[in-house]
Amino acid sequence: MAATDRRPSHIPVSERRDRFKHRLKPWLDVLPERVWYQGHWLGILLAPLGWLYCGVAQWRRWLYQRGWLASYSAPVPVIVVGNLTVGGTGKTPLVLWLAGYLTERGYRPGIALRGYGRKRFEADANREQPRQVPADGDASQFGDEALLLAQRAGCPVMVCRDRVAAAHDLAEQCGCDLVITDDGLQHDRLRRQLEILVVDGERGFGNRRCLPAGPLREPVGRRRQVDLVIENGGGSLDAFQMRLEPADAVNLVDPSRRRPLADFAGQPVTAVAGIGNPQRFFTMLHGLGLTVASLTYPDHYRYTADDLRNWPDGPVLMTEKDAVKCRTFAGPAHWSVPVTAVLEPRFIRALDRALEHIQAQAPIKLSGTQEP
Repeated sequence: MAATDRRPSHIPVSERRDRFKHRLKPWLDVLPERVWYQGHWLGILLAPLGWLYCGVAQWRRWLYQRGWLASYSAPVPVIVVGNLTVGGTGKTPLVLWLAGYLTERGYRPGIALRGYGRKRFEADANREQPRQVPADGDASQFGDEALLLAQRAGCPVMVCRDRVAAAHDLAEQCGCDLVITDDGLQHDRLRRQLEILVVDGERGFGNRRCLPAGPLREPVGRRRQVDLVIENGGGSLDAFQMRLEPADAVNLVDPSRRRPLADFAGQPVTAVAGIGNPQRFFTMLHGLGLTVASLTYPDHYRYTADDLRNWPDGPVLMTEKDAVKCRTFAGPAHWSVPVTAVLEPRFIRALDRALEHIQAQAPIKLSGTQEP
């Protein structure tokens, strides 16, 4: 019997790796959700690694508090908006609201953030310089959240891995008298005057374990150390409440075209979300009476023209964070859904008291006020 001719495969290693990742992707997309929020047994197995992660986070914070790791003050007061969990909690809508509210009160705010999802500007990321984000910038160069903030916040936005450097540039080059950092709660290197924690009211802290066993970046006890706690979409009595209100859909090709979301009812609609908690977006659309087929992508996903060509015919609704990355390839059937944070009056009163305290410690000359 003739021997079977078994020739070695000539598939390139890179292609084999891509095929392997493609096969794993469905599992990797759902596994964190099942482990962190649905009680999967793997969370127990990974618990020792979570204890180690929590321990390192606490130890690192203790070193900063004792001054054994150097921390730095910005030339102006800093407000940190952050969370304890991996994934979306509603920080960016809150930062947009804060920027608008502070501007109304006479401040000149600026926003500093790392710029997740962007390409590195320099080969040595440790020497990266802060970059101000233009409203017409490229999300691949500045990050999707940074570009969205630059388009909607009405104030300077600066990206840099080093938030201390970004805060300094906002004060010294842009004339800002107060800096908001988006997702900087764990960046203890930058000293702050006010910490605001945003919690997902629906998912909470999941299984309350630290990475990789759970979604936490720090132990739950860190919640008691912040100044203000906001719950997005919950009902806890020990947190201020926030809700996200959708506005009319905005066409990606022609932003002057706007349609009430109710106009999309009664027809098949595709909903696209590549955010930390995509289900929140889909649930919102369902709650408005829309019949949607959902397409989920990883957080900070970089869309391509092929992605959009493969979407079903008919209207496609997406989050604003996805829209800033899809606009270049978009067609007339593609729409973004802006959301606005609505805060309860109790939070606004608490924020005013905190701002008064900051003003007493480091007086800021507010625009529109007169010299004594």
